[in-house]
Amino acid sequence: MAEPGTGAQQTKQTKQTKQTKQRTRLVQGPGLLLLWLYGVMSVGAVSRSVYQILTDYDSAPLAHTLSAVAAVVYAFITYTLVRGGETARRAALMCCAAELAGVLVVGTWTVVEPSAFPDSTVWSAYGMGYLFIPVVLPITGMLWLRRSRTDAAQPPGRDGRGVFRK
Repeated sequence: MAEPGTGAQQTKQTKQTKQTKQRTRLVQGPGLLLLWLYGVMSVGAVSRSVYQILTDYDSAPLAHTLSAVAAVVYAFITYTLVRGGETARRAALMCCAAELAGVLVVGTWTVVEPSAFPDSTVWSAYGMGYLFIPVVLPITGMLWLRRSRTDAAQPPGRDGRGVFRK
């Protein structure tokens, strides 16, 4: 025979589990726009790198390889945003940091020594050919992923300062 209140406790636990899953979902609110932008950048970078590698790889192998690396990074971040959950959030956060480092290194390199890149990459001149989205996107992504971690880590009813939410 079940103990009194067991059904109510299970219902309460089920509600808390659903709330936790909703908070760890990365594609809600601004995360949906972030997913869309990463998806568009994935398609653009993959298309560009495949075309460059198939048609003109010998002219600028470093630039074309870096475009392919950018494509893989964008595609992986897109996948982790769709997947959701804490592990995917951490992986996306690390990839966004690596992406930002790549954009800053390649962007600076192309500005300081343009002759090193006879053909541009996705990250050349900090993504100028892509309206500077490559430099803004990882920063925005890291902010969103940090915020989603904060939301997921908080117990229901409390904000980050220990104050009860309505």
